[in-house]
Formats: sequence, C-alpha cells, structure tokens
Amino acid sequence: MELLYYARLMRRYWPLLLLSVLAGVGTAHLVTVNTPPRYLASITMLVSADARDGGLSTALQAGALSQQRVQSYATLLTSRQVVGRVARGEDVADLQARITAEAIPDTALLRATVADSVPVRAAARANALGAVFARLIDQIERPTPKSPPTIRVTVVDEAEVPKEPVAPQPLTDMVLGALIALFAAVAGLVLRDRLDTTVKTAEMLQRVAESSVLGVIGYERDAKRHPLVLRDQGRSSRAEAFRSLRTNLQFIGVDRQPKSLVVTSCLPGEGKSSTSANLAITMAQAGWRVVLVDADLRRPSVPRYLGIEGGTGLTDVLIERARLHDVIQTWGQPGLSVLPSGRIPPNPSELLGSRGMRSVLAQLTEEYDMVIIDAPPLLPVTDAAALGAICDGALLVVRHGKTRREQVLRAGELLSSINARLVGTVLNFVPAKQGSYYGYGYGYGYDSAGQETASETPQPQAPMPV
Repeated sequence: MELLYYARLMRRYWPLLLLSVLAGVGTAHLVTVNTPPRYLASITMLVSADARDGGLSTALQAGALSQQRVQSYATLLTSRQVVGRVARGEDVADLQARITAEAIPDTALLRATVADSVPVRAAARANALGAVFARLIDQIERPTPKSPPTIRVTVVDEAEVPKEPVAPQPLTDMVLGALIALFAAVAGLVLRDRLDTTVKTAEMLQRVAESSVLGVIGYERDAKRHPLVLRDQGRSSRAEAFRSLRTNLQFIGVDRQPKSLVVTSCLPGEGKSSTSANLAITMAQAGWRVVLVDADLRRPSVPRYLGIEGGTGLTDVLIERARLHDVIQTWGQPGLSVLPSGRIPPNPSELLGSRGMRSVLAQLTEEYDMVIIDAPPLLPVTDAAALGAICDGALLVVRHGKTRREQVLRAGELLSSINARLVGTVLNFVPAKQGSYYGYGYGYGYDSAGQETASETPQPQAPMPV
C-alpha cells in the first residue's frame, strides 16, 4: 500500500518532480563550473627504528617501536611546526587544512596527501613536506646531539604531478544533484500530503462526514461562462454527473424520502449555488415538480445563474408584503419554478428561522415534489442551520482540495446538534484525473460580516422561453 501511495503521488506531481530534477542538474552544473579544480599529490614514508646489534629480538623491538611511533607521527606531520616550514610565508592554517596524514594499518608506513588547485605545486609541497619531516624526526629522535637517531623517516615513494583533478567531477556531481533534488522534492511532497487535511477523495469524504457521497462533480474550466448543464443539449459529462446525483437522491430512503432539501457547504466558494440550480434543472427535466428557493439572503446568486429578476421574492413573502404565488417565477422547459430571495434584509437568520418560513415551506412541499433551498455556508453564518432544522434533509457540498476534514466534521456536528438530517454529500471541483467527470469553476466568498463577495462571477444566462 505504501508503494502504491508513493507511485500515485509521483504520478500526480510528475511535472514538479521533473522540474526539481532539472533544477538539481542545473545547480550542480553551476557549482561545478565555478569550483576550482582540486589535485591530490601523495608521498609515502617509512618509519624505521635503529637495530645496530642485528639480533632477532632487537629487530622485533625496533619494528614494534616503529609502528607505535607511526600514529604519533601522523599527527605531528600536520602540526604547525612542520607545515610552517613548508608554507614559506603563506597562510599556515590554510595549508594545514589541505594536508592529510594517515598511518597505514599494521605497517610502519606513513602517507601524506596535499591538495592544491595547481598540480605541480601540489607535488612540490608534498615532496617538501616529506623532506622537512624527515629532517625534523632526525633531530628530535637523537638522545644526545651527537648520538645517532633511534628512529628514521625515509621517503620511499615521492609525489608525482597529478594528471587529473579529483574534483569537481561534472557527471558525478550532476547525477548527485539530480538525486538530491529528487529525494528532496519527494520528501516535500510526502510531508505536504501527510500534513494536508483537505478532502481529496470520495472515500475520505464519506469517512469524515459519516454520510454517503451522492455525487462527484468534476472541474470544468469553461463552466465559469456556462454554469448551467443546459449547454450541449445536456449531453456533457457534467450534466451526466448531476443526473447521477438526481438518481442517488431518489434512493436515499424509501420510508423517509425528503421533499425539502437544503443545499449548503462548509465555507464559501465551494459551488453550492451552482449545485442547487443544476440539481433543480435535472430534476425538472425528469418530470419532477421542482421549486428552487434562493434562501441566501446575504448575497443571492440564483438570479445571476438563471438570468431572472430577483428584486421581489422570499423576503417580501416573509414580511407579508407579497403573496407566495405572485413572486414564484417559471423558468425553462419543462417549467422549473423559482422563488428568488428578494430584497436583502438586515436580519436574515431571524427570517429564515421564523414561523413564516415554516409556513412557506409547508405550502411549497404540498404543491411540489421537491423543494430545493440554496442556503449560505454553515460555518460562517447560522442561516443554513436554521433552515436545516425545518427541512427534511441537508445536502453538503464539499470542494475538492480546499475544504478541510475538520471543517466537514464541524459542519456535520452543527447539523447533528439541531437534529438536521444529512442525507449525503457532494464532492465538487474534482480534477479530471481524479475521476471520470469533467468539472467547472465557480466561487464566491463571504467576508467576516457574513457578506458574500464574488470571486468568479458567472455570466448571466438568458432564461429559456416558457
């Protein structure tokens, strides 16, 4: 399962991974071009003890002494005293950093390596280091100034001028840069995906909302200009997705078939108004007697979608300035009844939770097969909660890749706290690669005061002749 998860993740973001690899290769190339070459020259020295009597035990003791001294000499070789004699006025610390000394295990051999940007200078400094070190050991290993040294250091392999630099290596560096960039990109994607709590699959939405996913509506770029499903004579994949949603609603419950349905969302910009309008249209096309009620009394959107006049409507009925049948409009073929919101009131929550709203809803459910109510989002304002308490069910619209799991959970808790029935959910704006549907783009926002602000205002569509 983990391998499948990584494979899907890399397949989804392969352009980003490819861009990361190219950036890694380009960065490695720039570093390689701007890095001076580095040459290494090595010299090998033998540390030997004096065994003048020629006896076997003396020779063994001399060999053991030599191996013991090699470890100390490896440290002494890079000391400031030795390197200072080779530096000849240059920065001693810098030269010390470019000299490495090692004792070859189980031998009395000592190897010193000098790094430099000039190959000839690297070899010359390595040889000079060997000569200086041999003279220094000859001085410090004498018991008395006139006695012979007990330990000798002999250069057995002088440094040669290196022909090829050890660094940089363009091909190796670019391969390494590509791998580092790829691993970093994959790690970043995995971390982002693990920390991302937005809803991206129908399975996740069903698990979080604890309700069935009744519809999956795909993202379609052209839907901003054509928000309704009447385009292409209703033969688009988006229209088919709404017909599937209509069919699923018919099988919600045989004993508790809802006649009034509140369509809402967690937050603004999730497409609940377009879902309400298109669901009402598809139901009317199937022969249902449907009325679409625009109950978003803060910033109504249904009139803009259907291209109708919304100046008189629900609010006028609730404050008893108009009769219900006088403000209901007929739209399209076959006729879809539409109840606009009317004028924007200063107290929308109170109006929607009033006895007048209950009376209007009761009258509509008697005259129509389905009452679809477009309500504001649940979390910013309480309007949808007030409507959910008096309707038969609520349909929650969730936007793919934007709505978070905790927001869906909070919306479900709000509906449950008022004993509202969540009949199902709709996953909206699903990318084409996530499913078999194409989608549409639509969104609007609510500010801190609960007012709606349009971000992708749909173009009005002229009503069909009645």
